[in-house]
Amino acid sequence: QVQLVESGGGSVQAGGSLRVSCAASGHTHSSYCMGWFRQAPGKEREGVAYINSAGTTTYEDSVMNGRFTISQDNAKNTLYLQMNSLKPEDTAIYYCAARSFWGTHDYCYQGVGRYEYNYWGQGTQVTVSS
Repeated sequence: QVQLVESGGGSVQAGGSLRVSCAASGHTHSSYCMGWFRQAPGKEREGVAYINSAGTTTYEDSVMNGRFTISQDNAKNTLYLQMNSLKPEDTAIYYCAARSFWGTHDYCYQGVGRYEYNYWGQGTQVTVSS
């Protein structure tokens, strides 16, 4: 079992920056995918960015446009999402999630079956005001 706990959310004005964190504990695997997802009010949850155990990153380009950066500190078992140039439409609950990594052709996107993220944090609220 893997436990994920997000922190670092808050309120910021448009154009500002924020970094959210996700601390992982429990039976973490040596080969994994971790991702950031978000859900805005009245909308479906969407993927933001992903990283595997080797540090390879993947972004949902239509959402990110180079404003967000995913990273990890393996020594601290912590995942980060640095968000810059924030916009009001970035307002959402941000979740981190984890699943196993299935090899070089796996870009860590959310999928089905074994490609579905099966560990989730409780989320942290990010609010961007105009």
